[in-house]
Amino acid sequence: MADRLTQLQDAVNSLADQFCNAIGVLQQCAPPASFNNIQTTINKDQPSNPTEEYAQLFAALIARTAKDVDVLIDSLPSEESTAALQAASLRQLEEENHEAAARLEEVVNRGDMLLEKIQSALADIAQSQLRTRSGAPSQPPVLDS
Repeated sequence: MADRLTQLQDAVNSLADQFCNAIGVLQQCAPPASFNNIQTTINKDQPSNPTEEYAQLFAALIARTAKDVDVLIDSLPSEESTAALQAASLRQLEEENHEAAARLEEVVNRGDMLLEKIQSALADIAQSQLRTRSGAPSQPPVLDS
């Protein structure tokens, strides 16, 4: 559970970072506002900033991170999850684990028996080959005179 809480805290921190970055970029790109009795000069050579693109980008990032936060919150155990329910769930998992271990042990035993049969068959083949090689009389080559 601590892992989910850590993920949740990281997601909330990321969401806060995205909000701060969005506000900073939008303030940086915002057109200047005119105030009474104050003249401001706008640099006409400066290219126009794509504020709409930034707004869409940050909106998408914030929405995705908010969905991640919701998913993480939903994955946390509820208040209805009591110790008795958790213990029952653990017992069920242990039973499934024991059943899987028994099946695995059976498969391993069958594999060991097959391995013994294969090794025995290979040993028989090797012995047969040795007997045929040693049992065949080797005759010296006949020289023509």
